[in-house]
Amino acid sequence: MQKYSGFGLIRHALSYHENWQRVWRNPKPGKQYDVVIIGGGGHGLATAYYLAKEHNISNVAVIEKGYLGGGNTARNTTIVRSNYLWDEATRLYEHSMKLWERLSQDLNYNVMFSQRGVLNLGHTLQDMRDIERRVNANRLNGIDGEVLDTRQVQELVPLMDCSANRRYPVLGASWQPRAGVARHDAVAWGFARAADSLGVDLIQQCEVTDIVIEDGAAVGVQTRTHGVIKANRIGCVTAGNSSVIAKMAGFELPLESHPLQALVSEPIKPVLDTVVMSNHVHGYVSQSDKGDLVIGAGIDGYNGYGQRGSYPTIEHTIQAIIELFPAFSRVRMNRQWGGIVDTTPDACPIISATPVENLFFNCGWGTGGFKATPGSGNVFAATLAKGEAHELARPFNMFRFHDGSLIDEHGAAAVAH
Repeated sequence: MQKYSGFGLIRHALSYHENWQRVWRNPKPGKQYDVVIIGGGGHGLATAYYLAKEHNISNVAVIEKGYLGGGNTARNTTIVRSNYLWDEATRLYEHSMKLWERLSQDLNYNVMFSQRGVLNLGHTLQDMRDIERRVNANRLNGIDGEVLDTRQVQELVPLMDCSANRRYPVLGASWQPRAGVARHDAVAWGFARAADSLGVDLIQQCEVTDIVIEDGAAVGVQTRTHGVIKANRIGCVTAGNSSVIAKMAGFELPLESHPLQALVSEPIKPVLDTVVMSNHVHGYVSQSDKGDLVIGAGIDGYNGYGQRGSYPTIEHTIQAIIELFPAFSRVRMNRQWGGIVDTTPDACPIISATPVENLFFNCGWGTGGFKATPGSGNVFAATLAKGEAHELARPFNMFRFHDGSLIDEHGAAAVAH
């Protein structure tokens, strides 16, 4: 790393970053790549990194229509956990969790992964039965998890109102101590810098307008600014826009795209040192290192690609959060936004080959995308490198919706499903 004296730091600061060393290159795209990845979010960048690092495939281009990490990676609430119900989903998310635990060291970039734990609240007897079932399933799979009663929840989060006369009484919760949060933009930047250092081309402001298909096989992508870029294999990781790319290739995906909403408050002093989630009331909250309350809401009921969100959904969520944390009623909302999530019928992702040879899709993560970032990239890289599904990805092929091999994670996926 380049070192500067005190005078050098002042000089470079006054240059308005113009003389700063770039974190990654801004190359012109080549004519032919071993792999082209459509989508420069966390999953796409992670895929490129693991292709180069673990499979020695560095003739790779990541093509992003905007800027790196500017889609859903920058528009989420940063929660990381692996306490899913079914074996297939649990193994995939736990694989990701283990990568998270060493990610800063692996990338030599601080992604600010904070294992502060996640509480999933139960408000009804059925909630508690579901929580007990899920925690038992987690423990059978070697995942850390505990069932807490009301007193234990209150001890963990003193600020939360756990009294019995609340509209949503807290009967208990599941608790995953290893879960937590990370800084979303740092994750994208860390993977981008690491992939670039291994020779991957990161192409920004380059929208894909078509998939080039010859004799039933994908051979490249048509772009708006750089013409045709050829590839031996193409991986599509475009989240809420995956259906749009699939249509270019002539097939449909079992996806719905919805705006998913979130908001942050003005900064306040530290009052909440864990993540609190409630499927029942459709809301979850944590506090960032800057002091903002980061609050997640549900998805709008309509399909769409808007990123503004809607006030009815935000209002419903704020009502629920204030019921749990009456003290937050005096905190002002700073900003709100929407991201575009792609949801499948069983609330699990698609990591799969497609009817078009050499074209692979990684999509359908719904609200579970950020937490899966390193694991998703790792198994998708292996799939692209070998041309066949990684062991952890096999249950998530797109053809399960034809043969009925669904993995129904609606109960554990998140509040948005």
